[in-house]
Order: sequence, then structure tokens, then C-alpha cells
Amino acid sequence: MKEKRVQFFEPRFSTIRRSPASHCGFTYIGLLLFIALMGIALAGTGVIWHTEVRREKERELLFVGDQYRRAIGLYYERSPGVKQFPKAIEDVLLDRRYPNTQRYLRRLYADPVGGTSEWGWVRGPEGGIMGVHSLSEGEPLKRAGFPLKYEVFEGKARYSDWQFLYVPAAPSNQVRRLPVPPPGKN
Repeated sequence: MKEKRVQFFEPRFSTIRRSPASHCGFTYIGLLLFIALMGIALAGTGVIWHTEVRREKERELLFVGDQYRRAIGLYYERSPGVKQFPKAIEDVLLDRRYPNTQRYLRRLYADPVGGTSEWGWVRGPEGGIMGVHSLSEGEPLKRAGFPLKYEVFEGKARYSDWQFLYVPAAPSNQVRRLPVPPPGKN
């Protein structure tokens, strides 16, 4: 009779050699995980970049609107005789009321938020242009922290509510009253 040998230690791994291709599944899963993480990071970066671009356009709107407001103010204050607002915005580019060249604005600016060259005009009491505003109905990011001259912009729901008005100073013996444009008229 033959004796059976009992082996107390059996190898855990088979002695069959596995090909290196059997490890490719782990590499593939790692690569997919890396691509997913990069996609999430790039999406977050895109959102931040988009918000920063909107903030920059708001800053540019404040600058351009102030340029228009200042030009309208100079046109008004330097009026010969009776003070008047410009009848057309082109009047601040070249004031023809004087024999020599008078310019209050170098060029007409495009609306940075609306992306067009058109602006809404705020008409004064005599029909002249006393201010401008964007035609964009977009919602502003900036809601507070405006300079003192634009504190009325705080809490406004749309860019079109940001009106860059020139309000003439009242004589010292009179109360300063803001001219109110008729509703719905630009």
C-alpha cells in the first residue's frame, strides 16, 4: 500500500503565471478617476472665471457710465447763457456751440454688460439727455459697497436700474431737487 503524504502548507497563489494584461483594469480605473477629478476641478475653475468676468464687466460699466455722466455734466456746466443738457449724445463728442473745438468725451463707449453700442437715455426736463443706463436686464452681482455718488444703486435688481445721472448743483439759497424723468420714457 502506498502512503499518502499530507502536505501541511499549501501555497496561496497558484503557480500559473498571469500575464501583465490582467493588471490593466486597475490602471484603467485609475485613469478614469483622474479624468473625473480633473473635470470637476476644471468645472469649478470655469465657474470662478465666469464670475470674475462678470465682476470685471460691472467695474467697466461703472467706469463707462461715470464717463458719460461727467461728459454730460461738463456740457451742462459749460453751456453759454442758459444751462442745458445735450440734445443728442453726439453733442458731448463735439460741442458746436463754440467757435473752437470742445470735446467732453473722446468716443462713444459700448455697453460692457449688454454687449451692444446702444444705451438707454434718461431725458431731462427740457428733453435733453441728463444720463445714461444699460439696456441689459441681467441681474448684477454687486449689490452694495458702491461709491457715495452711486449709493442709489444699492439693492437694484437689474443693470438697467443703474442710471448714471448728472444732477446740477442747486444755488446755495435753494433746496436741491432731483429732476424726475417721466416713467417709461427714456
